[in-house]
Amino acid sequence: MRNSFLAGLAFLFFFIGCKQDTTVTPDPPNPGPQPGYGYDSTKLTPYALTAPAFFPPIQIPGDNKPYVERIQLGRRLYYDPILSNDGRSCSQCHIQGRGFTSDHISAEGLTVMPHVNLAWNDHWLWNGGYSGPMEDKIMLFEVHDFFQADITKINADTTYRRLFKQTYGVDQITFKEITYALSQFIRTMISQNSRFYQSVTGKIRLTQDEEAGRALYFNERGDCFHCHGAPLLSDNDFHNNGLDSDFSNPTNRGRYNVTGNPQDMGRFRTANLHNVALRRHFMHDGRFKTLEEVVNFYNDPPKPSSTLDPVMKLNDKEQLGLGLSPLEKYQLVQFLKTFTDTTYLNNPAFSKPN
Repeated sequence: MRNSFLAGLAFLFFFIGCKQDTTVTPDPPNPGPQPGYGYDSTKLTPYALTAPAFFPPIQIPGDNKPYVERIQLGRRLYYDPILSNDGRSCSQCHIQGRGFTSDHISAEGLTVMPHVNLAWNDHWLWNGGYSGPMEDKIMLFEVHDFFQADITKINADTTYRRLFKQTYGVDQITFKEITYALSQFIRTMISQNSRFYQSVTGKIRLTQDEEAGRALYFNERGDCFHCHGAPLLSDNDFHNNGLDSDFSNPTNRGRYNVTGNPQDMGRFRTANLHNVALRRHFMHDGRFKTLEEVVNFYNDPPKPSSTLDPVMKLNDKEQLGLGLSPLEKYQLVQFLKTFTDTTYLNNPAFSKPN
């Protein structure tokens, strides 16, 4: 049975690969490294960004190759309130001990999406307001629009002037270099040592209830795997999972707010389930407070709408809701808890630098 489980996961792995949007005005083209001011790329330490063999390949922009010094600079910026004008930092909403998320709800009524395994993302924010490389899209939005970073203030900091000169060869720091450095650090934030992954690689065996929950998760009975398949635990796509029938509240319209396409009404990006048991708010608006509430939601019939995702309709599109027994619901929750990665939560490489 163990071998068939691993083989089934291998098959699955092979085939599955806090603010609303505003317009970003990028910096003018940077002149690039200027000679004679201490920049020498050969003095930077190359960094091999790796993930388990069963993860998809990581795509890294050719003009932002990873180096240890750039990653360290991004880590420093991540924890530094210098990015904002009101004392905020990335780390205040993305807390390591909580899986790099928090209980914060934005003014628009949206929950904080976790910073984990973002190296594989190409859609950003709950409604996918930005699509494309991390550097040019979500990081630019965060620095330029969300934090409204004061470039003059950052350029006045002699430490950052020196570090950006050493790592990117610029005499004047712009939004581009800041987003590039942050992206370098965030790409290293890979969760790969949860109990679930340890069971996949044969290091541990799940308990009887966890194993039963795993079976539910990866078959049509629990039906989680269609949107939250391994190894990334998110398909990075958009779905209407039946949360609402009434979309008069703009917060609940999801991707429609980006595309204006009626077929996108109520569709949101699939949540990443790494360290999901540590969260206190679930769904885009945090309406559920426990994993048990989430499982109960999927167990009951979804709210009907014209854009309800077909995956919410089981048994040849006739049955609505999973119809799990109390024991099955308990087992599914126990399995979801195996996605907690204590190594990730305590990795000193991701913590606040001294």
